[in-house]
Amino acid sequence: MNELNQEIAAAAARWVAEEGLSFGAAKLKAIKSLGLNARAPLPSNDQVEEEVLSYLELFCADTHPTELKALRLEAMKWMERLQAFNPYLAGAVWRGSATKLSDIYLQLFCEDPKSLEIELINQRVDYDARSIKGFKGEAVDALSVDVLIAELETYVGLHLMVYDYDDMRGALKPDAKGRSERGNLAALKNLLHLNEGNGA
Repeated sequence: MNELNQEIAAAAARWVAEEGLSFGAAKLKAIKSLGLNARAPLPSNDQVEEEVLSYLELFCADTHPTELKALRLEAMKWMERLQAFNPYLAGAVWRGSATKLSDIYLQLFCEDPKSLEIELINQRVDYDARSIKGFKGEAVDALSVDVLIAELETYVGLHLMVYDYDDMRGALKPDAKGRSERGNLAALKNLLHLNEGNGA
């Protein structure tokens, strides 16, 4: 990463950590705050994520582990509730860069996408439905729920992205660095257990 890229990534990381901005929005705000040309080459999301983790370790060491654990425990509850739909945790809560400003993203894989809506209705869960771009640019359903994290005294967004069951195989491939982009319930429980062992 060149010096300018690192400067943009570090500035973007502050916006992500302090304001809960998405990586894309944070990069644009970083460019503006640094007085750079709008066409300046942007750092990758991986570069921003590395800076976010460094920022949290340096400036939020007393709060970040507690906030991350609370979000992961909430994700675990929902994964247990929706276990029939093959839920996988993704995003910042899975990768470890989440704070109380972060949303929870669950990716579910099932034969009939509409069956999840029926299940939420049966569980008397209020949700908003919309369509987003999937792994291959296809339209997929996204159902969003506001959930209260009592320990953090705040509401966060829980987003349920509904994929076809056949998409699960491709979704489990590691990224370019060999890291998992998402984890199932067993992987999340293992992560929580490991972090407890580390005192997190």
